Amino acid sequence: MNINFTLFSQAMAFAIFIWFTVKFVWPPLMRAIESRQKTIADGLAAGERGRHELELASHRSADVVREAKQRATDIIAQAEKRASQIIEEAKVAAKDEGSRILVGAKAEVEQEVFRAREALRQQVADLAVAGASKILRREVDSRTHADLLTSLKAEL
Repeated sequence: MNINFTLFSQAMAFAIFIWFTVKFVWPPLMRAIESRQKTIADGLAAGERGRHELELASHRSADVVREAKQRATDIIAQAEKRASQIIEEAKVAAKDEGSRILVGAKAEVEQEVFRAREALRQQVADLAVAGASKILRREVDSRTHADLLTSLKAEL
């Protein structure tokens, strides 16, 4: 065999193999590689968009939390203010009620004092009448009169 012919036939077979590979094998591989690269690029872009959206959502959630804390602080301040108002209203109502009770109690005490005075006057009048009737029943002498007055004083 001739080495030139073998070398030439091997070169020709290799050239046919390369042509076949470039014509039929290489395009599907390139499409698969390009498709894979596109998928990877889309995935990376989606990941970057997701990261960006996550950052935005994080900022928005921080704003919402800050706003919620501010609203909670406002609500607490309003509740404390309302509680102070209720306490003040209760104090005023209690003072008014205490004043009414005190006025009622004073009026009741005055009525009781008046009743006691009237009862005492009635008793004094009854005793004076009784004493006068005893004095008038007996004869009037200074010693008997003094004894009767002393006994009346003791009764009063």
